[in-house]
Amino acid sequence: MTDKGSSDEPTKGWRGSRDVWLAAARDAFVTSGIDAVKIQPLGTRLGLSRTSFYWFFEDRAQLLQALLDDWRETNTSRLVDATDGFAQSITEAVLNVISVFLPGGGFEAGLDLAVRGWAHQSDAVAEAVNLEDETRLSAIRHMFARFGFDPDEADVRARTMYLVQIGYISMQVQEDMPVRLARISNYVKTFTGEQPTSAEMERFLARVRHGAVPALP
Repeated sequence: MTDKGSSDEPTKGWRGSRDVWLAAARDAFVTSGIDAVKIQPLGTRLGLSRTSFYWFFEDRAQLLQALLDDWRETNTSRLVDATDGFAQSITEAVLNVISVFLPGGGFEAGLDLAVRGWAHQSDAVAEAVNLEDETRLSAIRHMFARFGFDPDEADVRARTMYLVQIGYISMQVQEDMPVRLARISNYVKTFTGEQPTSAEMERFLARVRHGAVPALP
């Protein structure tokens, strides 16, 4: 009989899987908040027993930690990766980061909003959010510094850029995608002091059309 801690333990079938439980928890969390992430309701939704849950998680606290880890990996890691992406100019680098925040770009706005809501109920989560915000800001600051901006200016431009993006999420701005895309060039000028070239915008829009935003005209 396979011991629970064995590396050969099954990860699917009648026990479900860790990913299945985590995905259900994530969906409940984003849709209804942290109080909706409870073992029995999740099991009912999945058609799985509490025994299945305890095969993959020690307790609810471990599941909640997994949600935070998932948030970091989904949002912070992708944003940081974008700041390190290939770019020949600061305007192109900023376009790389902006693309992450567009639909399909990898940054999950609903997940970020849910975590920030959770932070109002938990000092530990609030501390985690502050740390991740600083990690993201640091990455954007380094991106500006890479293109010759002095530390103070890089800091202010990074904050301006990041807080605009988080403002879109926190305010749950409803904006038609063609309208948002039409504003991108001037956003880049605001963030960098430079207008992106027509070639940079063409490459950005082509990337968006083929990935980040489906069905653009």
